[in-house]
Amino acid sequence: MIQPTLHFVNCPDTAGSHRMAYWQWGDPASAHVVLCVHGLTRQGRDFDALARALCERASAAGSSLRVICPDVVGRGQSDWLKDPAGYQIPAYAADMLSLLAKLHAEAPIGLLDWVGTSMGGLIGLVVCGRADVPLPQRVRKLVLNDVGPTVEWSALQRIGAYLGKSGEFDSVQQAADAMWATSSSFGPHTPAQWLALSTPMVRAVINTDSSAPQRWTLHYDPAIAQPFSAASETATQEGQALLWHLYDQISADTLLLRGVESDLLSAETAKAMTERGPRARLVEFKGVGHAPTITSADQLAVVVDFLMASHDQ
Repeated sequence: MIQPTLHFVNCPDTAGSHRMAYWQWGDPASAHVVLCVHGLTRQGRDFDALARALCERASAAGSSLRVICPDVVGRGQSDWLKDPAGYQIPAYAADMLSLLAKLHAEAPIGLLDWVGTSMGGLIGLVVCGRADVPLPQRVRKLVLNDVGPTVEWSALQRIGAYLGKSGEFDSVQQAADAMWATSSSFGPHTPAQWLALSTPMVRAVINTDSSAPQRWTLHYDPAIAQPFSAASETATQEGQALLWHLYDQISADTLLLRGVESDLLSAETAKAMTERGPRARLVEFKGVGHAPTITSADQLAVVVDFLMASHDQ
């Protein structure tokens, strides 16, 4: 089974710089780059199933691509920020531009696609909706996974109730079970699927006592909760006008995924997204809330077919 390689890019911040990790799949010289950006408390290995499926489709078509899955700063293998105020969408977007510049310098990017789950989709709105963003190529195809310009305040309150409360666990399985308690809205998963998604979500707790049993904690910096908890309902609603403006400027061919039971992306918002801006194609998945993990066969087929249509011709 193919596996990704781990790389790092240096990104500037208010304290100097930090390293952002990213996982690279496929041909490192390919001109076709698919950038996959995860949700708020997640990390780049969330896209393992999608990356493998994309690489297999490209190989079957006799073509190639690079699938790049960053760990947004403060998550996974990336550094934690000295100043938690940097844990916000504009800073994340700047980091993605640093990453794309590095990738373009290593092998020129000819085609650029973006897959963004929840927070990763909001970062995509910022990057794709501004003409002055210094991209090596404009984004050709955009996948927004259960997110849009209007985000339901009740869902943000639900997320805020557990964000930053990492805790410690006796095993990876125990951590996976605990995460399922707050993530069952992702929809049906087999135990094996959920353990595969959960394993990169934990890190070993450093213990100076070598005789003590190994313990585990969640992978992300608890301080990402600080800017999130400081947001108000009024400020969130005011920010939606800007996000709609950005969405209306998007020229990329856009696919919108939605869990039918999503509490973050309403049916009304999704419908509006099909009628304005890039007029997204909407695909909904029954029995799923926020957010589809793009690991089941039906979800993978929709995304892979959308991104790889030109390779199959």
